[in-house]
Amino acid sequence: MFLTKKDIDIVTSYINIRNKTNDLCLPLKTEDYVLQPMKEVSPPKWHLAHTTWFLENFVLKKHKKNYRVFHPQYHYLFNSYYDSEGDRVPRANRGNLSRPTVEEIYNYRQYVDEHILEFMENCPEEIPKEIIALGLNHEQQHQELLLTDIKFILAQNPLRPAYKNGSEVNTNISTVIPEEYLPVEEGVYTIGHEGDGFCFDNEKGRHKVYIHPFQFSNRLVTNKEYIEFMDAGGYQNFRHWLQEGWEWIKTNRIEAPLYWGKIDNEWYQFTLSGFKKVVEEEPVTHISYYEADAYASWKKKRLLTEAEWEVATQLYEVVVNANSNFLENGLYHPQIAQNNSQFFGDCWEWTSSAYLPYPYYKKEEGALGEYNGKFMINQMILRGGSCVTPEEHIRDTYRNFFHPDKRWQFTGIRLAESY
Repeated sequence: MFLTKKDIDIVTSYINIRNKTNDLCLPLKTEDYVLQPMKEVSPPKWHLAHTTWFLENFVLKKHKKNYRVFHPQYHYLFNSYYDSEGDRVPRANRGNLSRPTVEEIYNYRQYVDEHILEFMENCPEEIPKEIIALGLNHEQQHQELLLTDIKFILAQNPLRPAYKNGSEVNTNISTVIPEEYLPVEEGVYTIGHEGDGFCFDNEKGRHKVYIHPFQFSNRLVTNKEYIEFMDAGGYQNFRHWLQEGWEWIKTNRIEAPLYWGKIDNEWYQFTLSGFKKVVEEEPVTHISYYEADAYASWKKKRLLTEAEWEVATQLYEVVVNANSNFLENGLYHPQIAQNNSQFFGDCWEWTSSAYLPYPYYKKEEGALGEYNGKFMINQMILRGGSCVTPEEHIRDTYRNFFHPDKRWQFTGIRLAESY
C-alpha cells in the first residue's frame, strides 16, 4: 500500500518537528545539557531523551512488530510522570544523570527516528496517526519548555552567557499602541474545541458559558506600567495581594519580576541574548499569578477568566494576527505591541480560572489518560502562547496550566473590568 497525502504530511511534520528540537540545542555547550538548577527545570539532555522515549514507548513498542528498544534502562530513566508505565527517576534528580552521555542521547533519537520513519513508509495502514500526532504536539510542548529551561539554567551563571547572539527586539517597532478597552456584550457563548484538527483532551467538551458584560485591554501590560506598580510600593502593600501570594513574596523576598536586577538605579533583565536594559514598552513577563493578580488589584481592575479570554478571541481575533510573535520568529522575547492585540504569542496570559475539567470531559484510557487529567487541581489556566511557543501548536482553545507561584515561563498580564 502506498502512502496517502495525509500519511506524507505526517512524515513531513515528524521530520520537521524532530529536527527543530535538535536545532534548538545547537547553541548549547556539552556542559549546558545536564544542569538542573531547580526541580521544575529539566536538563536539555533530558528533554531530548524524554520526547524520544514518548515516541518509542507509545508508538514503536506498542505498534511496530519485533521492535527492540534502544536501551532497556531508558524506560526508567526517561519516563516523566506516567505511573501506569512503572517506576521512574524522581523529577528533582534528572540533573544527576551524567550518563548516558549527550552523544548517546543523540544516537537514541536517531535510532527511534529511523525506526518510526521506516515503520510509516512500510506499514502505512498500521500507522497510529493519533498517537504520532500526540507525540509531535508533546514534542512541541517540550520545545517551549526547552527554551524556558535553558534561559533559567543560563541565568544562574554569574557570567550571564547568551544563548543566542544578536538582538531579541524587532527594531521596526519602537512605540507601544495606546491602551484601549474593548467591550464584550452579555450573553451565552460556546467555548471548547470542535472540528477534526488536533487538540488535547482537556480542550474537549465544547459547552456553553454565560458571560456578564465586561471590557478588556487591547494589549498586554508593559514593563513601564509594571514599574509604576513597583515604584508605588506594590510589593510592600499587603492590600493588593492574596494572602497566599503575600506570604510567598515575603518568604522568598520577591521584589521584581524574575530575571530583573538594578544597575546604577536602572532595571536590567536577563534574556536569551544576555543581560539587557529593560525596554519599558515591551510586555512585562516572568511573573507569577500572585503578581499578576496583585497588579490588577492595584489598578482596580482584574484578570480575565479563561472563558472570557476565549470569547474575546472569537470576537476580536478569529485568525491569529500575522504580527504575532512565536518561536519561529527567532526573537525568543516578548515584543512591543503594534497592530497586534497580543492575544497569541509574546506572553502566556494568566487568567483567574482554576484548571478544572470541562463539562463532558472524558479522560483517555490507559497511560495517555495521565497526560492532563490528573493535574486538574491547585493550578491556574494560562492562554495564548508565548514568544517561544511554536505557531502551529497554538489555538484559541489551548489550555496551559501552572501553579500560581511559577514564573520561569514567559507569563504576562492582560487587564479586564466588569461594567
